[in-house]
Amino acid sequence: MADLKSFQRWIAEAAADLIEQADHLTELDRAIGDGDHGTNMARGFGRCAELAEHEEFGGIDAYLKKVGMTLVGTVGGASGPLYGTFFLRMAGPLSATADAGVFEVGQGLRAGVEGIVARGKAEAGDKTMYDAFAPAVAAFTAAAGDGGALPVCLEAAAAAGEEGRDATLPLVARKGRASYLGERSAGHLDPGAASAAILLRSAARALGADAR
Repeated sequence: MADLKSFQRWIAEAAADLIEQADHLTELDRAIGDGDHGTNMARGFGRCAELAEHEEFGGIDAYLKKVGMTLVGTVGGASGPLYGTFFLRMAGPLSATADAGVFEVGQGLRAGVEGIVARGKAEAGDKTMYDAFAPAVAAFTAAAGDGGALPVCLEAAAAAGEEGRDATLPLVARKGRASYLGERSAGHLDPGAASAAILLRSAARALGADAR
């Protein structure tokens, strides 16, 4: 099971990973976008990692809602609203539990990704963060259906997210700034899919560790 401290550890680890890989994400974004994705993600999640130091939260949902609002307010471009919506929507299925298991985390991830779709109107193959998130949710659901414990489901999600990230390499972007490049967007990893994969991997480590 994963409790409030588990989710706070997730955000702290995600922030550390995003800060460490900020230059890489910026290089990816410089090739097909505005060139600020790494900086924006490091700043936004760095701010989120500080929330637990300055505020007390009554539950997982309250914390995730604050994370979402913080990202909306601090991450520039389209990523802020999209990642903010992900955490705001994820909070819903976790509102009635202090200890989230496979069912609650799975429902939260699905709700978060559905929020991204509703906000960004992305589909599979558009070369966006959805190309990492969609297979991750599918893999989590499949592992849960096979009776997998939370660490197993999260590891499956992280691995699928990384495969989805890598699969954006040959795609031609159909959404966002990258779509302006047309065929020239092919041959580059999508920076949003790359940051989504980082987020999923940190969830596997932080949330999965507490459930072992």
